[in-house]
Amino acid sequence: MVLTVSKYRFQHWLFTLLTAHNVSLKILRAKRYSFEAFSLGTLNRYIQSSSKHQVIHFGMVHLAPAAECIHKVLPLNSKSGCVHIFLFTLLIYTCYHLSRKPLSIVKSVLHQNCSEEAHKKGKIIVPENETFCDWAPFDNQNYDSLFGTLDLIFLSLYAISMFFSGHVADKMDLRIYLCIGTLLSGMTTIAFGLGYFFNIHSFTYYAIVQGLAGLVQASGWPAVVACMGNWFGKDKRGFFMGVWTAHASIGNILGSLIAGAFVEKSWGWSFIVPGLIIGFFSLPIYFFLVPYPESVGVRPPVQYNLNDGPIDQAISDGNSFEGVVEYSLTLFFSKLVSYTFIFWLPMYIREAGGFNPSSSADLSAVFDLGGILGGIIAGYVSDSTGSSAITCVVMLALSIPTLYLYSIVGFRSLAYCIGLLIPLGLFVNGPYCLITTAVSADLGTHPSLSKNSRTLATVTGIIDGTGSVGAALGPLLCGLLKPYGWSVIIIMLMVALALAAIVSYLFLIY
Repeated sequence: MVLTVSKYRFQHWLFTLLTAHNVSLKILRAKRYSFEAFSLGTLNRYIQSSSKHQVIHFGMVHLAPAAECIHKVLPLNSKSGCVHIFLFTLLIYTCYHLSRKPLSIVKSVLHQNCSEEAHKKGKIIVPENETFCDWAPFDNQNYDSLFGTLDLIFLSLYAISMFFSGHVADKMDLRIYLCIGTLLSGMTTIAFGLGYFFNIHSFTYYAIVQGLAGLVQASGWPAVVACMGNWFGKDKRGFFMGVWTAHASIGNILGSLIAGAFVEKSWGWSFIVPGLIIGFFSLPIYFFLVPYPESVGVRPPVQYNLNDGPIDQAISDGNSFEGVVEYSLTLFFSKLVSYTFIFWLPMYIREAGGFNPSSSADLSAVFDLGGILGGIIAGYVSDSTGSSAITCVVMLALSIPTLYLYSIVGFRSLAYCIGLLIPLGLFVNGPYCLITTAVSADLGTHPSLSKNSRTLATVTGIIDGTGSVGAALGPLLCGLLKPYGWSVIIIMLMVALALAAIVSYLFLIY
């Protein structure tokens, strides 16, 4: 039985019920209330088992201004609410990934082969202008290490911030949190592009911008996972979450295409346009996002325990959840490979395949197309077999020979390149997408959570933060190893994939 009451009737009824059991009540007040749905059985069982004079905190969330008006005319139910949150969060995280992609595209023009450019433009190379086509400070021979340092700064601060952002998201209204996160992410992306128009050649400037970008970009993942967890029940998270994780690849594809459209003429716009897109999206988030089903009178698919004390204590120690450490280690190696491709694949395609910067950006999007298929297939296979771990092991194992084949024959023709990039993206990104969603489903059934979906943002932040350490390490190693040749980098990536498969097998299956 679920009782749906107005704010005032709810307060009066709850105060009467709790005072009858000598339990005090503190309601966190907000400017705007909607309807709240609570399970009478759960509440009564809690009151009967609780000690006297215990304080219960009820956080009554805001309802988005425009959503409140729309809800009065077209009320959301459980099905329409799931569609709403599915599409909204997919678009939100598509914008996050779209705004991360430009640097990997622009690297190829920040440092170029000026001899080739001089030949195309009919210029004569002399010592005084041998780096005329490069952008200082990336015009020296240490450009690889500078690019690697920028990647390291972004991903390191992203990983550090991820450990805290989930906890902050659990304490805030997710709508406000995502609104602030997208706005700040847009500002940092635009700031990097402004370096082109203001003729900024200070590495410190770009390093600071990348660091700030890493901090604010971590706001996205824990919050959107929590939104999905609030609306989707445990029995719906398999295939749907597999399809939903396509947002990362869609964002990478759009980011590559948008940045690639400006990279050869005016690379500053490669950052400014994606920055404007994600910054603008903060407006529909603020006015329309409904992250909590209770705020529109819909019963949550997974009810949560009103007594969060033991839950908060359990979350403070990630080891208390089965599979967290194991999945975190697997995600560490999986993200190491995935983010190396995100940041370095366009340059690899250009240098190893001889394509121009624009074509390299377009071809790198093919890898992300394979990632979309990988997330969907991994989710479907996981649902069918009932084992996400086995699915991860098989896909990771298949990614190793696929990567080797791509490095050997991938540039013999355009057909070979595309034909191998799709399965490579499928096998590499499939497990990465599945691990993040599978962990959410596993935590939803863990006894320590007591079926509390509101804590998923915290746990997701812990797991993805660990994976993001690997994401920071991969591009850094790529920058350090690049002077020794791309073949050394390919070996490093194959070793990482092998370690991910071994960890999955030993800890999650064996």
